[in-house]
Amino acid sequence: MAEPVGTRMVEDGRTARQIFDEVMANPARRKFGFGERLAVVNVDLQQAYTRLDLFRTAYESDPRQIEYINRISSMARRCGMPVIWSRVAYMDNSGDAGVWGTRTDTEDSLQNIKYGSERHAFDPRCDILPEDLQFTKRMPSAFFETPLASYLVWHKVDTVVVTGGSTSGCVRATAVDALSHGYRVIVPIETCADKHESYHFANLTDLQLKYADVEPAEAVARWLENR
Repeated sequence: MAEPVGTRMVEDGRTARQIFDEVMANPARRKFGFGERLAVVNVDLQQAYTRLDLFRTAYESDPRQIEYINRISSMARRCGMPVIWSRVAYMDNSGDAGVWGTRTDTEDSLQNIKYGSERHAFDPRCDILPEDLQFTKRMPSAFFETPLASYLVWHKVDTVVVTGGSTSGCVRATAVDALSHGYRVIVPIETCADKHESYHFANLTDLQLKYADVEPAEAVARWLENR
């Protein structure tokens, strides 16, 4: 049998964080870059996932996550660029949760986040203004069956900055959909969170290699400062 020219799955003992750091340190890594006009899409910064003091489903990677998000959101507004906030919730009977709601059925289960509940509420630390677009979604991506796609077209956006949680779930799904819609995608590292550093850094690595520019939040701030 001929020797393979491809790569068998690597098992070398490196952690997800070590691999991420190596990928980010590669000086040859190419970027999609920023376009002319961005939108900040803040995914699921609701109490179910951000309030460690209230809910077992909450998680944190960087304790300053919301501070970073508020900063770049404020800077985007000053440049006349849109800011969007999504969150997830379902009907009282969970009838709109679909197959995603069949995995578990406990008090903490996804489909038991009800409209108008404390788990549905945005984290009060988020600086959400009346001119920001807000909506509730049902599935991982902030694009799926929401007004987001048409809103970005109307605002002539060509770059989508995705923040929020979880890195391995709704942030990743939103980033992949943004790229699929033809947008340049930026994922600021400090603005994303997940339950375990393995999920967090493995997915940041995958996003960087395939679907997005994974950058420090300061890179987004610098770009906005120069607009």
